[in-house]
Amino acid sequence: MLHVSESEDRLLYLSIADIKKINLTMVEIVNQLEVAFSEKAKGCVEMPPKPGIHPGDGDNFIHAMPASIPAMKSAGVKWVSGFPQNTKKGLPYISGLLILNDPETGLPISVMDCVWLTAKRTGAATAVAAKRLARPDSSVVGILGCGVQGRSNIEALSINFPIKQVMAYDINSDRSAEYATEIEGRFGLEVTPVDKPKDAVSECDIVVTAGPILKKPHATIQAGWMDEGAFASLVDFDSYWHPDALKESNKFCTDDIPQLHHYQEMGYFQDIPSVYAELSELVVGHKPGRETLEERTMACNLGLAMDDMAVAPLIYQRAIEKGIGTWLPL
Repeated sequence: MLHVSESEDRLLYLSIADIKKINLTMVEIVNQLEVAFSEKAKGCVEMPPKPGIHPGDGDNFIHAMPASIPAMKSAGVKWVSGFPQNTKKGLPYISGLLILNDPETGLPISVMDCVWLTAKRTGAATAVAAKRLARPDSSVVGILGCGVQGRSNIEALSINFPIKQVMAYDINSDRSAEYATEIEGRFGLEVTPVDKPKDAVSECDIVVTAGPILKKPHATIQAGWMDEGAFASLVDFDSYWHPDALKESNKFCTDDIPQLHHYQEMGYFQDIPSVYAELSELVVGHKPGRETLEERTMACNLGLAMDDMAVAPLIYQRAIEKGIGTWLPL
């Protein structure tokens, strides 16, 4: 990381437009997460479960997400909100800011919008999990929820898998149609909007559920829908899944067990299978990932502060190299 001396007393502000202009690739983001999960497996990441507040109804949240990764010279906190009803107001579901600190002095060196980063690193975390848990020949992906994560997950999965077809479901059929047109154009994939959620689960090699995170799951996906040999990424926690469908998984994994327990104390994840492994254990080979072609596997990645802090220093460094952003006095 490039450091700003104390005498300058300034920080770099990066808007979402600035961050998009930096143009980090998904490959770079996935690689940063691979390093971070390896460090986590060594016990070299400090990351308390995220505290939060919940203004309004029970599915709204604003979370503080601090983390430090010494090997990546990274320390900071993300302050991120998720308000599911915002879409009805023409506002984004996810919004927030990230503060990056100099780990040697503690001084804040950058404040950046976190929306682009949250979208990309979440898709990247799915790719890291899928590399260990999905069949290497996976070519059909089911997407349930054709929003930001429906897009970033396809982008990330396309790196290591021969994706040919996407089955796209959304409760808003116009949204799934728009999604199909966009994804076909961007990635050259065959994208089929489907009217029934089952059609985005059955006969799919990889299933990604990417709706709003709900304390009380709507449990749309039923037992018997997910094929043998499939992998599912639960981006929206267990919101889409009936408990009986979850329990068909041979290996149910998560990215951080302490954080999962924290969420359970808050009322989430009240009926899930026992956890087979943390993602970091799979990354470094402490536990095997997929072992047979028939296994049903799942990764419920909760969205870690570590993911953000793995990528934020690279954004900051590239911004300085390219002269992007606005310097503000402390």
